[in-house]
Amino acid sequence: MTEKIVLDTDIGTDVDDAVALAYLLAQPECELLGITTVTGEAVKRASLASLMCRAAGRDVQIFPGAEQPFRVEQKQPIAQQAAVLPDWPHETRFAEGQAVDFLRRTIYAHPGEITLLAIGPLTNIGQLFQADPDIPSLLKALVLMGGAFNPAFNRPPEWNIRLDPHAAEIVYRAPVNLHRSIGLDVTDNVFLLETDVSARFNAPLLQPVLEMSKIWYGQYASFRTNAPRIVFHDPLAAATLFDNSLCAFQQGTVQVDVNSKLAGKTTFEQGEVNAPHQVAISVDVERYFAHFFSVFD
Repeated sequence: MTEKIVLDTDIGTDVDDAVALAYLLAQPECELLGITTVTGEAVKRASLASLMCRAAGRDVQIFPGAEQPFRVEQKQPIAQQAAVLPDWPHETRFAEGQAVDFLRRTIYAHPGEITLLAIGPLTNIGQLFQADPDIPSLLKALVLMGGAFNPAFNRPPEWNIRLDPHAAEIVYRAPVNLHRSIGLDVTDNVFLLETDVSARFNAPLLQPVLEMSKIWYGQYASFRTNAPRIVFHDPLAAATLFDNSLCAFQQGTVQVDVNSKLAGKTTFEQGEVNAPHQVAISVDVERYFAHFFSVFD
């Protein structure tokens, strides 16, 4: 049995999006129906997604999506890792402006079967849910890398939610059968240092990721004081689609702040089993890495 997945991604900034896409392309249980890209330079991000698909020998539909958030100023205008595009075969022409239509059409074609995996700002998904309120109920699941839900995790609002908090509010109000979030408070625990990445990313499909990672390490050094690393935010969210035991989860209700100086901050209130949202509360790091690398063997 395979899982029908549609990926919405801001591949091209943090390298973990490319890692997640490589994982999905290598995962034998994944039927990847399509990819949509979001935030600044969405077409270049689509080219990066096509680069990964070509490296995997796969023909996957790719649609550039929204470049501007609902209301806030764009904080992610460029796709830095597009600098690797001249080194790898990739597509350059896409059906621009069709991402939401593709998502809607595909979900209607497979009611109750598709998991929508969103690992970037939620602009495309917010537009989709706003345009067609029936869509959320037609999904099998919505899985997000976004937010932070442990009150003790004292950090600024998580990046994906902060980049478009108004879209995130729409998405968290939508009634989805399984509405799951893997937050920064959990994903921050899952990382490999630069030297470990170089040693362990041996699979052919991970070679373009290694090149993108060199750009990411330069970006990382500009805003972090610890050693360059890849944090597996998005790949962890992807892996939970195929192994539920990687994380522990709680049911409850997520609220998104859209009005204060902390716009994009998420808060979580634990609830009963029928509460609308499920959030990750812990991760088995060793089990995760064993699972991740197993798909490339």
